[in-house]
Amino acid sequence: MGPCRRRWAVAVAGTLVAATAVAADAPRSARVDPMNAIADRYVSLVLAVGVHDPDYVDAYYGPPEKRKEAEAAKRPRPAIRAAAVALLGELEAVKRGAEELERLRHQYLKRQLQSLVSRVDMLSGTKLTFDAESQALYDAVAPHLGEDHFRPILAELEQVLPGPGPLIDRYTAFRDQYVIPKERLDAVFKAAIDECRRRTLAHVALPPNESFTVEYVAGKSWSAYNWYQGNFRSVIQVNTDLPVTIDRAIDLACHEGYPGHHVYNALLEQQLVRGRGWPEYSVYPLFSPQSLIAEGTANFGIEVAFPGEERLRFERERLYALGGLDPATADRYDRVRRLIERLSYAGNEAARQYLEGKVDAPGAAEWLQKYALMPADRARQRVRFFDQYRSYVINYNLGQDLVRAYVESRGGTADRPEARWREFTRLLASPRLPGGLRTTP
Repeated sequence: MGPCRRRWAVAVAGTLVAATAVAADAPRSARVDPMNAIADRYVSLVLAVGVHDPDYVDAYYGPPEKRKEAEAAKRPRPAIRAAAVALLGELEAVKRGAEELERLRHQYLKRQLQSLVSRVDMLSGTKLTFDAESQALYDAVAPHLGEDHFRPILAELEQVLPGPGPLIDRYTAFRDQYVIPKERLDAVFKAAIDECRRRTLAHVALPPNESFTVEYVAGKSWSAYNWYQGNFRSVIQVNTDLPVTIDRAIDLACHEGYPGHHVYNALLEQQLVRGRGWPEYSVYPLFSPQSLIAEGTANFGIEVAFPGEERLRFERERLYALGGLDPATADRYDRVRRLIERLSYAGNEAARQYLEGKVDAPGAAEWLQKYALMPADRARQRVRFFDQYRSYVINYNLGQDLVRAYVESRGGTADRPEARWREFTRLLASPRLPGGLRTTP
């Protein structure tokens, strides 16, 4: 799954109502919070970076005039960096609040500003190793896993998919049997979204007017994207460049919608922007620690919504028929899917080697085919993703693992679904960042 984003100038369309509501809904105590002056300048700095980097601002639904000011000023990168460093100094002088959310807010702004400085340095030519870049931007470093880690998983797949020829060819042929015909794609996705939403609403109180629309697009380096519009609305785009298999329906409906990106953004807007009057959450810088939380919760949310065998049961009983596929084969496909998921860190290794110049684009694609079992066309698309988003790839698998460990450490284990939903939802609506996930409760 690629980041779910478009250029920020599109993401702010139609949000004047939301911006007005922020001011109207914010409690008086929040409006006079001394932190808000710093937060407001942070928003301006994020928008200023977005003028230089069209991928940087993932969403913005604050006052439209701030966006116009950033575009008109076009502040030079050195000036943006100096202002961010100065703002960090001011933030350090502000007394931290006694409430946990206030302390987390202070940490959030500090780490987001540090990440912004690092992104400006990269835009100005600073070169970092893959791990140094991910630490600077996302507050996390993915583990190094060599070929020996992936070989036992591939050996299991050899047993499940026996036959002549390379394993990648056998897997591709097997996977092709589960492609959703394009004329059935919308019906399958709508059914998946409806079920994901139903399961989420049973545990999460969402704003009554929340909604999103689905669009089918082509020519992208990602497989799907959520463009949050503000006012509890999203546009979700699904890339149809490559065939879409039956398992992707639940993946994308949960990850992009419920209880993933759409729910994450809606809760932040409802509880932090409107409820507390915190303007920093009206902007989302893509290359920042916030993305590890966003992608990690979106991926883990699939397990939360469909624990155990419930996903397989729903796919077999509902989605296979809608996709014109044989439900009797669902169990075997699900077994293969679970094994393929265990190869996800091979994508990180391919990105690390490629971005550090140890392999070229064909070499990275070859690694993905061999160790992630990505078909050739999908592997080439993933390398294009590396070119555009670089170390962002760690946010999916490492983010999911960190979020799972955090939720489980607070009692949200698979055998306690209510506690799992409770801790998961608390995380969605909090300023907690990757460093906070590694602390014990």
